[in-house]
Amino acid sequence: MSRIGRKPVPVPKDVTVQVNGSVITAKGPKGELSRALHPAMKLKLENGEVLVSRPSEENMHKALHGLSRTLVANMVEGVSKGFEKVLEIQGVGYKAEMSPKGLTLSLGFSHQVKVDAPAGIKFVLDNPTLVRISGPSKEMVGQVAAEIRAFRPPEPYKGKGVRYQGERVRRKAGKTGAK
Repeated sequence: MSRIGRKPVPVPKDVTVQVNGSVITAKGPKGELSRALHPAMKLKLENGEVLVSRPSEENMHKALHGLSRTLVANMVEGVSKGFEKVLEIQGVGYKAEMSPKGLTLSLGFSHQVKVDAPAGIKFVLDNPTLVRISGPSKEMVGQVAAEIRAFRPPEPYKGKGVRYQGERVRRKAGKTGAK
């Protein structure tokens, strides 16, 4: 049996969870999330916990068991605490500014890059080179952070670009001078 899948997902007091067949909806102080899980997985709400069970011992059902339980746990954590990613912008003249719909990034291109905030996602600028992305959906926060990083990933020679906070970039030596 899946070690992760058989663990119940505790539901905090400030979160309400509704199970309707294979669709689960969670509401909490940070927002509301709904997701349709694989129809083979059975969801039960008992004693303030969500239990995920599988119909058989097939490999596909084993894989879906742990996945489904983790998705439910991330939903419950997201609507109660929320998720956050922090991006650092490094490079001369590289910066971020708030715009009415989201962010405007200056990343060394001939134009500025505009990023609109999807529904439920918030951008916060601590300073022009530190962007905090937060929201209830772990999947959406990670996707938005990855898309912003993809505009100018850190390069190995000078280290310029957009990186996750705490990300280590392997540096290269570069060319050596001629004799």
